[in-house]
Amino acid sequence: MTDRIVLAYSGGLDTSVAIGWIAEATGAEVIAVADDVGQGGESLETIRQRALDCGAAEAYIADARDEFAAEYCMPALKANALYMDAYPLVSALSRPVIVKHLVAAAREFGATTVSHDCTGKGNDQVRFEVGIQTLGPDLKCIAPVRDLALTRDKAIAYAEEKNLPIVTTKKNPFSIDQNVWGRAVETGFLEDIWNGPTKDVYDYTASPEFTPVADEVVITFKEGVPVALDGQPVTPLQAIQQLNHRAGAQGVGRIDIVEDRLVGIKSREVYVAPGAMALIAAHKELENVTIEREQARFKKTVGQRWTELVYDGQWFSPLKRSLDTFIEDTQQYVSGDIRMELHGGRATVTGRRSDSSLYDFNLATYDTGDAFDQSSARGFIDIFGLSSKVASERDQRGAGAKGE
Repeated sequence: MTDRIVLAYSGGLDTSVAIGWIAEATGAEVIAVADDVGQGGESLETIRQRALDCGAAEAYIADARDEFAAEYCMPALKANALYMDAYPLVSALSRPVIVKHLVAAAREFGATTVSHDCTGKGNDQVRFEVGIQTLGPDLKCIAPVRDLALTRDKAIAYAEEKNLPIVTTKKNPFSIDQNVWGRAVETGFLEDIWNGPTKDVYDYTASPEFTPVADEVVITFKEGVPVALDGQPVTPLQAIQQLNHRAGAQGVGRIDIVEDRLVGIKSREVYVAPGAMALIAAHKELENVTIEREQARFKKTVGQRWTELVYDGQWFSPLKRSLDTFIEDTQQYVSGDIRMELHGGRATVTGRRSDSSLYDFNLATYDTGDAFDQSSARGFIDIFGLSSKVASERDQRGAGAKGE
């Protein structure tokens, strides 16, 4: 029986060439697997047919948009996941859902190996292979670019020689990865970190200098998940899509950072994530209203560790599952409305309300009706500062003794 290899297939030049390249190098049949995670562009049927025309033995195609939004983007929202306080894990979140379908396809078609088109110096090779090894410990992994010497110039020459149904024109100056949660752009002139991004880098958003009149939106959350916009019910996917449009029109969600990659390289990355950044800002503020102080402080630590694990390709790890349990528990009261103004590149919270709010007007007010017993403050301060006071007295005695 001929061996079979499952290939993560995008429909582009590199993965289209990889079908025949892998088959010739290994003698195996190639099963192309394509997932729609909201990246836009060509239809799944067009991609499926191209895979078959390029020599794939089978084509496994999945519309994973709702799954990706609900099961991957929403946990990230609950964690307020921003790697290095800036990056909302655009690419990192899509890899585990793709891995899930790659392993499922390997089981369905009896494949022994899974292939991806990552290079040997990026994060994605780790995310794919750690995920594949975790869900399918018996499966092997190969990467044509890294392991089978499939360079860009060889890919173009191969496609032209075999007359593959794929465009081999001048390469886009950037490396771009996108899905419904956002868009990631790197390489090209961006590799000089002094160079400013050009307008075409920030596709998905209008220029914040020339935005239309401010857009006010009310986002309704239930247990940490957006369930309505301006009173109209939405699914997680619809919430992201609609805010991509509305926040994007206001120039919200442009991110330009030098990022610490897992492999030890610092890399300049530009991200465009209007819906994700607006939702995270709204969710964080609703947590400020509904989560108890000590729980909220600890959640920041947990959220940061969760984010690092996901960035590092550990979506399926035991620690990440344990942190999921804690984060989910914190969301039981994160329900209510956040009003935001989207304008000039900013998503600004202007109002908040919740039936589970911990904000007590009578405790917070300085006007008549103040329910806070201010006479309690003096004793609290004495006790709260007692350990520092005792330590300071000791230090001063020691300093006096040394001066004698």
